[in-house]
Amino acid sequence: MSGIRAVFALDGGGRWRSGVVDDAVAPSRAERQGKRGRDAHPSRTTGGIGWRHRVGSVALKGMIAMVAAMGVPRIDPADQLDAIGQAVITTDVQGVVVYWNHAAQDLYGWTPDEATGRNIAVLTVPEVAQDTAADIMAAVRDGIPWSGGFPVRRKDGSRFPALVTDAGIYRDGTLVGIIGVSTNLGTALRPLLERSTDAAVVMRSDAVITYASPAVRQLFGWREEEIIGQSIVQLLHPEDRPALGRFLEKILAQPAAHPPLELRVRRGDEWAWAEAAMTNLLDDPVVRGVVCNLRLNPRRTAQEEAENRAQQLQTALDSRVIIEQAKGFLAGRDGISPEAAFERLRHHARAQHLAIRDVARRVLDSDALACPAD
Repeated sequence: MSGIRAVFALDGGGRWRSGVVDDAVAPSRAERQGKRGRDAHPSRTTGGIGWRHRVGSVALKGMIAMVAAMGVPRIDPADQLDAIGQAVITTDVQGVVVYWNHAAQDLYGWTPDEATGRNIAVLTVPEVAQDTAADIMAAVRDGIPWSGGFPVRRKDGSRFPALVTDAGIYRDGTLVGIIGVSTNLGTALRPLLERSTDAAVVMRSDAVITYASPAVRQLFGWREEEIIGQSIVQLLHPEDRPALGRFLEKILAQPAAHPPLELRVRRGDEWAWAEAAMTNLLDDPVVRGVVCNLRLNPRRTAQEEAENRAQQLQTALDSRVIIEQAKGFLAGRDGISPEAAFERLRHHARAQHLAIRDVARRVLDSDALACPAD
């Protein structure tokens, strides 16, 4: 009997190998028995069983036909997209959803029936990210794929950081749609960052935050849902913002390790000194951003507190010197005791709603009306 056959046999290493034999070209049993040496064994150069004859395209087509005849089901593309476990969304050129897999439903909360026919920006893009989303769509329409961290919104209104990859779908050179694959960036990064005592944020190259670790709230009081999609610049002391800009430019241009930057960040209603260490992971397929590790800087905080105390002490000392000089001036001018001179300064300050220091300074500036004699 001739035809295309699938055959299985053990190779020289004791492992099962499979292949396809075309009886029209395969040697007969007599021919095989007449072979000696290497030719008497299955070929070790083709990766499967078969004689040294190469199986042609006819054999391959026969194998496909045989598999089909065995009842192997055809795999639907939609089933394949569901199996990858990531949200896959396809829109037309205007951003209207035409495909929404079950992983997208799990991630965003909208069912395929609810999402299909609606604009993707309405379904998943929060207000703070609308401009950025429009820029991304414009780039993709211009033939530039985009991948990176991006704040998105669920059906219930909650926000989370997503790692998104968008690319155009073309037919005969014409853009006909846009496909996007997204996953929860927090799910990918949290196992790496949640155990760290440092606060960690992931930023795009424009300093917009796409992920924040749990420690940011513990150390600085920042709520994740409030800072994702916002620029980290808004969390810095105005005097330190230019330094961060220069530091970020250096990180982007030279991804090597750099010494941490000292800066002041918002902590409640106050400013706290922190160290910022940045790592450029824009090319990392999981992160797609710049990781910024923040930790409080107790040394710099203690130094600033000591400087503030010293300044306060110096101010108090300067005020005391001015008051003592004014007391001496009044005592000499009016022939009274230093204690009486101080009481006169204090009485006049209360009557005029002024600080004693200010009244004393006026007395020393030869203002006769600053503290007139009784």
